[in-house]
Parts: sequence; structure tokens; C-alpha cells
Amino acid sequence: MKKINLFLFLLIALLSCHKKNVSQQKTGTENIYHQKAREFREKKISDSAFYYYNLAKDDYLKSNDSTGIAQSLINMAIIQTHYGDFYGSIETSLEANHFLKNENDSITKRDLAASYNNMGIASAFLYNYDNAVAFYKNAIKYSNNNKYRYIYYNNLSDALLSQRNPKMAQKYLEYAIQDKDYKNKSRALNNLARAKQINDKSYNPLPEFYHALEIREKNNDLEGLNSSYATLANFFFEKDKNKSLEFANKMLKTSIEIRNPEDQLQALQKIINLDKNNYQKYFKRFQEINDSTQIARNNAKNQFAYFRYGIEKEKTKNQTLMAEQIKNENHILKQYFLSAALVLIIIITVLSYRKRQIRLKKEKELEVKNTELKMSKKVHDVVANGIYQVMTKIENQESFDKEKALDELEFVYEKSRDLSYEKLDQINSEKDFKEKISSLIASFKNDETETYTVGNEHEVWSGISPSDFEELYQIIRELLVNMKKHSQATRVIFKFERTGNLVQIQYTDNGIGISGDLIHKNGLTNTVSRIDTIKGAIIFDNKTEKGLKINISFPAS
Repeated sequence: MKKINLFLFLLIALLSCHKKNVSQQKTGTENIYHQKAREFREKKISDSAFYYYNLAKDDYLKSNDSTGIAQSLINMAIIQTHYGDFYGSIETSLEANHFLKNENDSITKRDLAASYNNMGIASAFLYNYDNAVAFYKNAIKYSNNNKYRYIYYNNLSDALLSQRNPKMAQKYLEYAIQDKDYKNKSRALNNLARAKQINDKSYNPLPEFYHALEIREKNNDLEGLNSSYATLANFFFEKDKNKSLEFANKMLKTSIEIRNPEDQLQALQKIINLDKNNYQKYFKRFQEINDSTQIARNNAKNQFAYFRYGIEKEKTKNQTLMAEQIKNENHILKQYFLSAALVLIIIITVLSYRKRQIRLKKEKELEVKNTELKMSKKVHDVVANGIYQVMTKIENQESFDKEKALDELEFVYEKSRDLSYEKLDQINSEKDFKEKISSLIASFKNDETETYTVGNEHEVWSGISPSDFEELYQIIRELLVNMKKHSQATRVIFKFERTGNLVQIQYTDNGIGISGDLIHKNGLTNTVSRIDTIKGAIIFDNKTEKGLKINISFPAS
């Protein structure tokens, strides 16, 4: 993700130049809102720029100026990406593309290239590299300017490297490295060395890494320097811990200087793993920056949503009044339709009665089967996982407390008796939710495995029903049991995040990972079933170089 910050910076700068060129070609066609938005954008007052681009778009709609509409939307999408509203940004770019129909027009092509490039960047931030690759290829397809095309080649190669496709990345980097601009050239040089090393483990990329670093130092390219520091810290991570820590500290210092919280988080993650003596201090800093970054992103998302849709509220109100008028005018006609519909309903009811009886019988049989499956799942959760958790606690204790162990086993026994009465844990507050999750994750910590919890705050659990929490608790316990049995992990991290009504949980470990065809054969079948129960989604990322990453999301209410 470090590289994405760099090409997002380049995208904003280059689009600014592009917009000025378009304005010169279309002198007199920009509306007043568009001009005002451009002034705010150049002053880096992004929220005001977004507001006026939205007004410009509405004004262009009145005059059917599709080019003006699209250019306003593209600028809005780029601002959304810059402030972390990635899904909203992709939606806005797709709306812009809808107005760019004439693909033979040079301005249309250039706007399409900028729009697809923005969607590629947003997708890369979301770790959706397949979509990112597709979007960057479209950006290259429509680009009619080498200056921008070199940037798109670099962006595409970053996504391909993240996909572990170094050969294809190397192909596009051979084009990108021809750029005369020092920023793009040094970036292509750095990425090309990475691609060669991934493709050939015996290849020594250091001369090219240091050459790229030298170019960036010479030109005081601080964004580029952070990219080089990240690359070198990663390169030396397994080879020379001291050097790796040195470059990670340089990256942290530079990211603070340029006020880039994303890079600070990247640097702190590396330092936490390298500086064992001070990792608690850096982990605290990481949490503080991460929390403030998430708050800023959420505020930006809400602000952009208000600008886009709050303004439309009055329009919707007027349309509703018009609809009510039409409704009153057609009142008599609707009465006739209702009468006819009533007669039709009676006929359908009589004809479908027998079919309904058959369907009810089948539903009854299905209900019996579901009850059996539900009971089987509860036995697995309460008895099997409960006993395994007690075993884990006993295993991690320095001295064996027989009475405490018996108490916990008796608790499991009582819960198993309650299964026949369909009883659930009586959890009455978000405070209980937080403490129960923390206790569960901590119970799997031992001398071989460290467990970490990030973002487990009361706000995350606000509005979540006890039944949904119980399902989620069992999901987390199944992940921990599976980790304990199979992963050989030494570090496990659970990260909790609340965005509006959506709760997101990221599980990460550094174990041996799990292949795709084994995910549902490794004790995780119930996990997928439970996710469906709470109307959520689960993604197993088993393509990482090492370990396993699982993303869970579900609505809070």
C-alpha cells in the first residue's frame, strides 16, 4: 500500500495539469461553479472543491453538457480517493464514465483514462488487485498522452507485483522506465528491481534500489524516498534486522515530515516487528494514529455523502409533492384497479390453496432438518470448542489449578444441558461484548503465540443484538481453535472497525496459511454458515506470501 500513496500523489498533480489543458481548449464553456471548484482545488481546500464540483455537475446536467458532467464527477472521485472514501470514489467514477460515450473524441479518451486510473487506485487501497489491474489496463487503453501513460504503466506494475505476477509487471515496467521524469523513472527502476528479485530469488536488486534512492535524494523527492525506505526495509527484514530497522525509522521520520499518516502506519508496523525492546511504545503510537486516521476518513465520507445527496433532498421533496398531485388526480381510477385486484386475489387464493398445503408440509420437513443441523452446530460450539478453550487455558498456565479447571468444565456442562431449552448466553450490554471478546482472544495467548486486539471498543458493538453477538463470538472462537490446531502461528491479530452501520473484523496470522480447497475442510464450515446467519460476508485471503488473512463484515442492526 505504500506505493499507492505515491501514485495517488502523482495522479492528483497530473490531473490538475490535465484539467488546465482541457479548460484552455474549452474556453468559455466552464460554468461558474466549475471555475470556483478549480480555485479551491489548487488551494488544496478539498472539501470546498468537492462541494462546488457537485454544483457544477448539477448545472451541466441542465444544459446536457456530458463532458462537463463527467469532468466534475472525475474530480469528485479523485478527492474521495484521497480522503479514503474508496467505495464512494469508484461509484462516482462509474457515474462519470456513463457520460463519456464518444470514445473517438480525444478529450473523452483522456477523461476515461483518468477515471479508470482513479478506480484502479481505489481498488488497490481495498486490496482488490484483480479489479485494479483491469482498471489500469483500461486507463492505458484510452490514454493518448505518453506523460500519463508512463504513470499508468507504473500503477499497473504495482498491482501486478501485489498479485505476485512479476513477469507481467516487468513487461510494463520496461515501458515505464523510459520516462524522462525523475519521479516516474526512479519509481519504475525501484519496481523493476523488485520484479526481478521476485522472479529470480538469486537476483541482487540492491544496486537498482540504491540508484532509485540516490535519484530521489538528489531531487528531494520525499514521497519517493518513503517508497525506497519501505522497499529497503522489506528487503533487509530477513537478512539484516538492524539495517531494516534503520530504513523503517527513516521512513517514519520522513512520513511525519510530510504529514502522511498512512506511511506512518506502514513504518510503525515494520518497527513493531523489528524493535522488540520498544515495541509497546510504537504499538501505542500505531493505535493512536490508526484511530485518528479512521475518524478523519469517516468524517470525510459523511461530508461527501451529505454534499452529494443532502443537496438532492429538496429536489426529492418537490418530486414527492408532484407525485402526490398525480396520485390525487388518479384516485378514482385506482379505486377501479383495487376492486379488480381484489377479485383476482380471491380467485388466486382458491386455486393456490392445495399447492400451499403441499408447500407447508415441505417447509415442516425442512424445519425439522434445520433444527437438527442447528443442534449439531450448538454441540460443536458449546461442547467441543468450550472444552478445547479450557484445555488451552490449562496448557498455558504455569501451575495447574484443579478447582478452577473443574469450575470451567462444570460451566461447559451446564451450557450443554441448556441446549435442549434453546438458551443463549445472557449478555445485556456492549460493555459485556467488549470484555468477552478481549477475554476470549487473550485466552489463546501463550509462550509460543502472541495475540493482539485492535479497535475492540464499546462503539463497535453499539446496537448489536445478543443473538448476533453470540454467533460472532463462536466465529472468533472457531478461528482461534483452528489457528491453535493447524496454523503454527506465533502472532495473531484481530482488528475491529465500525463504519456507520457496518462492522468489519480483520483476522491476520503469520502461520503456514491454508489452501483454498481446504478452507471448508479445516473446521471452518460452521464459520461460513454463521456469517450467513448474521447476513455478513467473509473473505479468505490465502494468496499472501505467508500466513492467513480473513476479512469479516456484517451489519450492526
